[in-house]
Amino acid sequence: MLNTELAQIFREIGLYLDMQGVEFKPRAYEKVALALEALEEPVSEIYNRGGLKALCEIPGVGKAIAEKIEEIIKTGKLTYHEELRTGMPVDLRGLTAIEGVGPKIIKILYEKLGIKEVADLERAAREGKIRGLPHLGEKMEQKILKGIEFVKQGGGRFLLGSILPLITEIEARLRGLPEVSRVIVAGSIRRRKETVGDADILAVSPKPEKVMAGFVSMPEVMHVHGQGKTKAMVKLKIGMDVDLRVVGAESFGAALNYFTGSKDHNVALRRIAQERGLKLNEYGLFRGNKSIAGETEEDLYKALGLAFIPPEIRENQGEIEAATTGKLPDLIGYKDLRGDVQIQTTWTDGSNSIEEMANEAKRLGLEYIAITDHTKSLAMTGGSDEKKLLKQMAEIDKINRSLKGITVLKGAEVNINKDGTLDIQDEVLSKLDVVGIAVHSQFNLPRREMTERIIKAMRNPHADILFHPTGRIIQRRGPCDLDFDAILKAAKETGTVLEIDAYPDRLDLKDEHVRKAVQAGVKLVIDSDAHSVNHVRFLEFGIAQARRGWAGKNDVINSRPLKEFLRCLKQHASSQAKKGKVNYDKSTL
Repeated sequence: MLNTELAQIFREIGLYLDMQGVEFKPRAYEKVALALEALEEPVSEIYNRGGLKALCEIPGVGKAIAEKIEEIIKTGKLTYHEELRTGMPVDLRGLTAIEGVGPKIIKILYEKLGIKEVADLERAAREGKIRGLPHLGEKMEQKILKGIEFVKQGGGRFLLGSILPLITEIEARLRGLPEVSRVIVAGSIRRRKETVGDADILAVSPKPEKVMAGFVSMPEVMHVHGQGKTKAMVKLKIGMDVDLRVVGAESFGAALNYFTGSKDHNVALRRIAQERGLKLNEYGLFRGNKSIAGETEEDLYKALGLAFIPPEIRENQGEIEAATTGKLPDLIGYKDLRGDVQIQTTWTDGSNSIEEMANEAKRLGLEYIAITDHTKSLAMTGGSDEKKLLKQMAEIDKINRSLKGITVLKGAEVNINKDGTLDIQDEVLSKLDVVGIAVHSQFNLPRREMTERIIKAMRNPHADILFHPTGRIIQRRGPCDLDFDAILKAAKETGTVLEIDAYPDRLDLKDEHVRKAVQAGVKLVIDSDAHSVNHVRFLEFGIAQARRGWAGKNDVINSRPLKEFLRCLKQHASSQAKKGKVNYDKSTL
């Protein structure tokens, strides 16, 4: 069973317990689910290697949970989970994907209207049956319909962060076959799109039939759509289609370029080839019947008179013109970050202690982290008030005295109230190294009110970083309605840094906003938004998002050493824009 499937079982247990009004346990089960999802190694392999003892080493997993995991691995199901489902047989995964539909609302919907799945919910909402239910109303009914439409728009696509570990594992298994000399994942996964519909894998082998046989027999495969000598098409158990092609070494670069895309990028390349009297396809670049390039992508671009274009920016959004004129950006590298400055711990809704998060960050090569637990307005996370924050600061000072090789900064993810004020007093904020500000409620304010709310918060003299600036959750909640150009202008004037939140279902800023920020000269940070030691690796997805937005190392301030990072972060402190009104064009709101 896949880690994601295991995680869903424990997540559903937590939801069922929440419906029953059980305290504390629902959050504990959610933490287990998050920990399982974030593991790079299959849980079944961890168990096979070390049994219950090895399972108990997973963050948040004690003996009781380990025994439940063992039962699932051995039988494919969990009796406790099945018993809970019998009492309320609803599609929790589908229903909770709708914004605003949580366990308590699901319970009301089931008990009052017999709603079991999204189709039932949509039908009831369109018939006006939701508005008469306790604690709901017409506004909630409309919100549900809007949420259903939003989820439909993302149908059939998978979050990059949720699918990449599995596809990488399949790639590694193919690479391990003795008949394979080279293998790589292409398509939108290689371009690091935030969501992907399917996967394309290319391999080089003198014995393609054996490669195909090994591929279609992998345990993740649910169905084989087709299998030929050099191509196989399968559907994985998670529902994703994957194509494998075996190509010749002489045309590997051309095939990789073709199947990486994007379609618009490829069309533009073929146009350039035609203008030069050449023909470009997945087999190579030809002059007449003679191949003049195709073994590597570098050779292909060079033969077309272009510099090599990184896969992340192959969207026909100006990259070809830049490659022609020598003006391609020097993109931030995947090993360029030195710090991660949005991390949650067991002080609020995280799964690990400060020390554990610091040690994991150190293991991954980081030099500093900021602990940014939630603040008091976000009560469901156990958010910190001023007294709790001061206590945590003292604890961080104590930890830093014993830690070697990494520095822990004192921070907070401070809630932006509806009126643009912050929910922690300035006196306490002034003592923090990193003050992140974020919207966590009232996401549906009118455009002008939402924009002014955020800009007012950015003017606070202690606000350093605007966390997950647009508030979106991919495939679940759209971005807040705000004037992003006005936010950029305010960020530039106040010196407020904008975050690229790397958590797979956020990736906020999105790539086009990153590019706008870079063009405006607004500085960025890339953070994991880690709630577990297994989440720190999410930085990879934030870096990919930055690259898709044409960001260089110099645009991202946590690519710098600690002292330089802090100096850059605090440059805004004396900004006059922090003390007065930011000038922006209200006519756009």
